[in-house]
Parts: sequence; C-alpha cells; structure tokens
Amino acid sequence: MDTEKTFAAIDRSIKKTNAKLKKEEVSVVRSISAGAAIVSGLEKVEMEELLEFPNGVFGMVQTLNRDSVGVVFLDSSRSIKAGDRVQRTGRVLDVPVSENLLGRVINPLGTALDGKAPIAFSERRKVEVEAVPIMDRAPVDTPLQTGIKAVDSFTPIGRGQRELILGDRQTGKTAIALDTMINQKNSGVINIYCAIGQRNSAVSGVIADLEKYDVLQNTIVVVASANDEAGMQYVAPYAATSIGEYFMEKGRDVLIVYDDLTNHARAYRQMSLLLRRPPGREAFPGDIFYIHSRLLERSTHLREELGGGSLTSLPIVATEAGNISAYIPTNIISITDGQIYLSAPMFQKGIMPAIDTGKSVSRVGGDAQLPAYKSLIGPLKLFYAQFEELESFTKFGTQLDKETQKRIARGQAIRFVLEQRQYHPLPAADQIAVFMSANAGLFDGLNNEKNNKAQQIVLDVFHTQFADLQAEINARKKLTEEEIAELINAIKQGLIREELYSDAD
Repeated sequence: MDTEKTFAAIDRSIKKTNAKLKKEEVSVVRSISAGAAIVSGLEKVEMEELLEFPNGVFGMVQTLNRDSVGVVFLDSSRSIKAGDRVQRTGRVLDVPVSENLLGRVINPLGTALDGKAPIAFSERRKVEVEAVPIMDRAPVDTPLQTGIKAVDSFTPIGRGQRELILGDRQTGKTAIALDTMINQKNSGVINIYCAIGQRNSAVSGVIADLEKYDVLQNTIVVVASANDEAGMQYVAPYAATSIGEYFMEKGRDVLIVYDDLTNHARAYRQMSLLLRRPPGREAFPGDIFYIHSRLLERSTHLREELGGGSLTSLPIVATEAGNISAYIPTNIISITDGQIYLSAPMFQKGIMPAIDTGKSVSRVGGDAQLPAYKSLIGPLKLFYAQFEELESFTKFGTQLDKETQKRIARGQAIRFVLEQRQYHPLPAADQIAVFMSANAGLFDGLNNEKNNKAQQIVLDVFHTQFADLQAEINARKKLTEEEIAELINAIKQGLIREELYSDAD
C-alpha cells in the first residue's frame, strides 16, 4: 500500500513538471595566448559572435577556420586555460544606451568605471552596424565651433564632418580636442570622449578638466585603457560610435573624439598576429584600412525628415618625427574630410596651439563657416601663407624695403593673434572682431604681450558698443562694409587711448 502511494506521488510530480530541453553548442579551448584563443569546433558560430568562457569571461569571434575559430578576449584571460569549456551565446557584441550615460565614465561594454551607481539602460545597440546610406545624409552646412581661432578661421569644422588631428607625441593633440569639447558647454552638442590605449592617469586628467570646466555632465567617457585586453581596445571606438548614433537618431548633435586611432591600429595588429593572420606593411594586416573606414563613415549629418541629428568625429593619430606619410596617418587622411596638423618645431618654440596652417586643411571649408568669416579669412589666410614664405627668405640676412617690413610686421601680428592659451575657447563673434582688427593692421608692430592686451581692448569695445553686431554674426548674417568700418574705427580709438596704436604708424 505504501508503495502504491509513493508511485502515485511520483506520477503527480512528473505531470506537474514542465521541463523543456535547451540546445546548447559547446566546445573547448584548443590553445590560448595573450588576449586570444583558438577554439575547436562550433560549426555554426557566426563572425563577431560572443562566446562565454568559465568565470564569466567573454570573447568575440574574429576568425572562422574549417575546424576552429579565433577568439579575442574582452575581459582578462588569466584564468582561462587549454581544455576549458566554451559556449555560444547566440548574440553579437552590443552596448547598452540611455540618456543616463551622460556624465558617466564607462568601458566599451557599458560597465560603469566611475564608482557611482549602476547605470539604468533603455535599450542595447549593436557595436558594429552599417553606415548611414548616402541618400539619408544631408550636406554639412552648420559650423561646430571649437573656440580655437586657428581652427575656426583657417580649418573650419562642420557638424557631421570627420576632421583628423595629427602630430608627434606631446604636441597638444588632446588639448585641441579637449578645448573643442569645453566649447560645446552651451551649444547643445553632446561630447563623447573615447580613450583607446591611454594611461589611466592621462584619462583621469581629461575627466578632471571636463569636470572643472563644467562640461562633464554633457559628456560620456568611454575608456579602454592600456591595461585592458587588445580586444577591448579594438571594440572601444565602435561602441562609442553606437552610443553617439543613439543620440544622433534622436535629432541631437554629437561630437566624438577618438584618442587615439594609432593605439587602436596597434591593438588590431596585436589581435591579428595572435590569430595568425598574414601581416602586411609595417606588420599591419591587410584590412587595417577597412576597420577605420567603416568606423569613420558612420559620422554624418542626417536629413531633416530623419531627425536632422549629426555625428562629428575628431580622430587623433600620432606621427613619428613629423612623418605624415607613414602607413596609418596616410590611411586615415584619405578617409577623413581634412586634418589639423600640429608641428613639433612650432611647439618647441612655444607657439600654442602649434597648428601648421600650411599642412592643415578642411575639405568642407567655408560651407560650414559663418558668413562673417568668409570674406575676411580668405585674404587673411593667403597673406599669412605668403608671409611664412617671406619670413623664411629673410633668414638669409637680406636687407628689406619698407613695404616688405610692413608685410612681415602684419604677418607676425597675425601669428600672435592665432596663439591661444588652453582652456580659453573664444566665441565666434569675438574671433571675427579680433581678425578684423588684425586685417586692418591695428596690431602691426606689437610684441606678444602688447598684442594680447590689444586683443582684450578689441573685445571690450566689441562687447560694450556692438552687441547688435554680435547678434548678426551669430545669426549667420554677413556684415556690411559700413558696419565693419564703424567697428574698426571704434576699436582704433580704444587702442589709441591705451597708446597701443598711432595713426602715424
């Protein structure tokens, strides 16, 4: 009798059980190296699919062979060894996105690194997606003001543009990008700073500066430091771009800084060599151009019916001994819409920012520049280029006539005007007032100290007496000759009062 009751209880339990079979595809690690592994089997695995290893370690498929797959790790692989179990997840790498990311520091997987509360996410986006089709793109016609005189005047950047910043180490590349982010404080533009292969101390310094100048709350910092796996450094810019696209598709304007793509290329080279891909020039794999082109092609300006948002990118590349014809620099120069070149000799002379205007260019040009710049900067840029040639000629000790001396004095004054301290971005209207004064010869013959004082007088006169002109410039209106003459005359009188200008000059 007791036996019958037992069997009846077992039957009832079996009927209540709603167990379902779950099919899983698993395999084992065949071999492992620093940051990469070869996994046997997994016949149905897909490219860039996530694989789960023991202890919650994830890797991403990068190579498909006949009887194995090559995997790069996104987490520390120290605990993984040959023979460990590997399981498919059935999903490709994605990143969580949300408005809550603003003001936070995260890694490329969306994990908070700033010690604050976990981030609540609204959705997830694939890290690798196709770029926006050409037919969905609008012309780049709205300026993204950097606040840097030498950039906004000579090499203007538009919203949706890709402008490369390149130069030797310690020449101020990150400083240019940082000042640009600071200048977006009241512009409505969202900043994304993507640190790739940087020292943690350097990234902490950037974050501290953003916080000091009150722009961190409008910035997202994505960090894959030099201590992270090469796979994490590789996916970092793609993850940051997916976050930027989330805001762009909501009609927002986004500025993203990749600091820097030289480290990104080296991380990809390390991955490829560990996965036994054939090396090419400078040991980089043959598809190194493709990984950067598909990244930077995602920067664009959407048509109005698609929200009108934009994603502007400032990739940074390091050169060696000023060699811009090296493999990676030339690759990225051919992908971008222009470059800002920082000269090591200028930096060593104390000329800041050390922008070489002769090697810097913006292929968008005046299309994304305020109209008040256009009639002014063209002649100014030509004059400055001629001055640099003339100045190099005078080094031979040739005696100069008065006209040549005046041209050199004007060129030196323009050079002083182009110099600018870090963390002091200048509004567009103020820049135009200063350039108008330089173009009129009001700074000729002044040394650097007096030039700075004269610029301050220009801004004081401009702010107190010409608020209407500021509004016209910001409203993208072109100033009339009468308005310019009135402004120059008022500035001239202010300089005369301070004994910084004489009509006899």
